[in-house]
Amino acid sequence: MAITHSTPQPALAILRFDRVQRAAHWANAALFGVLMATALPLYFGSLFGIVLQRHVIEMIHLWSGLALPVPIVVSLLGPWGHQMRRDVRRVNYWTRQEIRWMMTTGKTPLKADKFNPGQKLNAIFIGASIVVLLVTGAMLQWFRFFPVTWRTGATFVHDVFAWAVFVVVFGHIVMAVTHRDSLKSMFTGRISGAWARANAASWLEERPLVDGP
Repeated sequence: MAITHSTPQPALAILRFDRVQRAAHWANAALFGVLMATALPLYFGSLFGIVLQRHVIEMIHLWSGLALPVPIVVSLLGPWGHQMRRDVRRVNYWTRQEIRWMMTTGKTPLKADKFNPGQKLNAIFIGASIVVLLVTGAMLQWFRFFPVTWRTGATFVHDVFAWAVFVVVFGHIVMAVTHRDSLKSMFTGRISGAWARANAASWLEERPLVDGP
């Protein structure tokens, strides 16, 4: 009897994030990292002078904050932002099934889109935080143009959102580390067909599988 050898089939994968999206994500992550690192000595004055002087830290925090929206805005503009704009629409579109899944903390069945409801909520919060922190931070930096009551409110809102960002970013990192396939896709851009079938079946139906990288 002749022995036949089957040729291994290449792994199938889907392009999940293009280069523009990956660049925007990592640029945004780096800016958030700098802002969080410089926010701690600004909030806890006893940390000043350990690494850098107060004025230097304030300037780094200020310019990083002003630059925070830039990667997102650039990634949304022009023909290169087609995929990013499409994903923004995905994040802002919620089905009844997704809302029910959120209300039951994941206990109801869900045929997920490219992003599950938790990921959508995270993206919405981060987007809102960028706007809120930028506006309130500008009010605190150029305080002379605003009445005292506005500055007091801006300080409170800025601090609350800043601490919320710390919590959300920490949770995001934990989720990324414990979901290696998703984390890898943010480096390579591609995700396996098996992952898509298990975690994003609705999205998988929209496009064919292609040969993996």
